Amino acid sequence: MRTIESRTIRWLALAGLTTLAAACSNTAEAEPEGAPQDAPAAEATAAPTRVINVETTTLAPREFVETIHLTGTVWADRDVTISAEEAGTVVEILADKGTKVRKGQALLRIDDRVLRAQVDEARAQAELARETWERRKRLFEEDNVGSELAYLEARAAAEQTAARLRTLEERLARTVVRAPFAGVLDERLVELGALVAPGTPVARVVLLDPVKIVAGVPERYAPDVRVGARATVYFDVLDGASFEGDITYVGSTVDPRNRTFGVELRMANPKGVIKPEMIANVDLVRQVIPEAMVVPREALVRVEDGFEVFVVVDGADGPRAEARPVKVGASQSDEVVVLEGVAAGDRLIVVGQKLVADGDRVNVVGE
Repeated sequence: MRTIESRTIRWLALAGLTTLAAACSNTAEAEPEGAPQDAPAAEATAAPTRVINVETTTLAPREFVETIHLTGTVWADRDVTISAEEAGTVVEILADKGTKVRKGQALLRIDDRVLRAQVDEARAQAELARETWERRKRLFEEDNVGSELAYLEARAAAEQTAARLRTLEERLARTVVRAPFAGVLDERLVELGALVAPGTPVARVVLLDPVKIVAGVPERYAPDVRVGARATVYFDVLDGASFEGDITYVGSTVDPRNRTFGVELRMANPKGVIKPEMIANVDLVRQVIPEAMVVPREALVRVEDGFEVFVVVDGADGPRAEARPVKVGASQSDEVVVLEGVAAGDRLIVVGQKLVADGDRVNVVGE
């Protein structure tokens, strides 16, 4: 019985507290709208003004060079495999491979004993025919002795024997194989005692100063590549050493297999460190813009209809960010040429540009 009475008392007390809370709530809702409020509390609920830290760079026109990146191969400027022009046995080696040779320098000699004997025979016949012709000529022209036919036969015999002598002398000279130009004897393809015939390869001579770089350019760059264009060549195997050269040849046709056209550039190689078949990285100049407005690529913010950048302008209450739609042009690495939208002297935001909106207050913390 006491337990029931205790529960009843607690329930009545809870009901009273609930009624009191409801009354207080109704009283608060009934207060007029114009009632005074605590000033510090109102200030605490006001939205703070956003100020964003940014870094800028001041724009100034400068030269911009756009290049085309290519991969090329080194070729010797001249590379010739020399063949024997006479048959015979190699009897003398006159230059070792790997040595520098002069134009016309003897490289090897072929056995010439048979040809030398033939030359001696032809020389004797040519001398006899010449002497006979001279005597016939004096007798016929001065003394009117002999027939005109004998006169003509003597002259023809002298000319024929002289021509045969010259032929054999030329063949004899060709038993010595000579360098066609100054360069390096890169290979000797026969050894002492080898039997060769006309057309047998015997040596290879290469000219390594200058050298040629041969590369293929994508067809979309065809209007931009001309003979005389500048190029810089880098070699990974030479620790990135760079060399300068000019385009000396531009192909007239496009290779249908890879849609490229060939170009060649020639450059000096006085120390011989650049060797044929090396892989070269070529930066070919496509265009040079003398007074370009160049901005970092990361300063561009992509929008629905293109790109925009943010510049810092002076506002009534301090620096503010201003959005500028821009028209972009050529690009190279991490730089882009802006054709329209910015001007020299603009303070371009390069750090924090993706955090600001048009009109935001900014604090320039770095230039």
